Amino acid sequence: MKLVFAGTPEVAVPALDALLASERHEVAAVVTRPDAPAGRGRRLVASPVAERAAEEGIEILRPAGPRDADFQTRLREIAPDCCPVVAYGALLPPSALAIPARGWVNLHFSLLPAWRGAAPVQHAVLAGDEVTGASTFLIEEGLDSGPVYGVVTEEVRPTDTSGDLLTRLALAGAGLLAATMDGIEDGTLTAVPQPAEGVSLAPKLGVDDARVDWSAPALRVDRVVRGCAPAPGAWTVFRGERLKLVQAVPDPDVTGLAPGEVRAGKRHVHVGTGSHAVELRWVQPQGKKPMQAADWARGARIVSGERLAD
Repeated sequence: MKLVFAGTPEVAVPALDALLASERHEVAAVVTRPDAPAGRGRRLVASPVAERAAEEGIEILRPAGPRDADFQTRLREIAPDCCPVVAYGALLPPSALAIPARGWVNLHFSLLPAWRGAAPVQHAVLAGDEVTGASTFLIEEGLDSGPVYGVVTEEVRPTDTSGDLLTRLALAGAGLLAATMDGIEDGTLTAVPQPAEGVSLAPKLGVDDARVDWSAPALRVDRVVRGCAPAPGAWTVFRGERLKLVQAVPDPDVTGLAPGEVRAGKRHVHVGTGSHAVELRWVQPQGKKPMQAADWARGARIVSGERLAD
């Protein structure tokens, strides 16, 4: 099939690579978000998908949005059979959905109908899911509600951050998307409607969602820290300034600390929760680089009885 691939961030690149490597399909163009300011200089930087397409000499379409008339005209001129999508970052209007003969097929990083929305991997970690996965489905007007072509499953490991899990899903999902394109092309795959039961939503996480509640059990604190890594980044407040929590591990052997109370030793820093303590391993003070928690505690000269979030 002739394909136009839609995607923007680094997590979409493995799927693009898998389609470029296929001998059965031609990636005629990519659709990606416009170049965006990045870094201290705020210079415009192309998306990872755009950079990868440029390496291959593939046409790059950067509409301000998929409703753009010029973009839709060009897409009709290319006349793709199908448009595979991975984390493109914009909702597709009916006028765009109607252009490819076999529709737009999305690779979504959950086992649909679970975790429909922008942050499925983060919510899977936050919820303590033991298994998640990726799904390919035909995009329709509803939010991630279209019929499913195929799935792959992935175990959620006890120490996984959202970044760890997403990296594995991006690789496994790349193979699934390529196989889905093959099945659509040869007629061996049929999209199956999603069940009405088991629907859960995964909206984008904001900064407030990432603030740690020390009165919650240690298990919940652990999930928030891992689920919000690398973004938006779990955080608390220490002496009136934000302290980012890069790594915190439950330590059931340490008890007797009030929620948020800090106990700093030479090598270990523990914080009380609603159950037992967690050990802070890595933190990032405001305006500084990440550092080992013990080094932070020595520099801060923590006084006995001090608390986080006070």
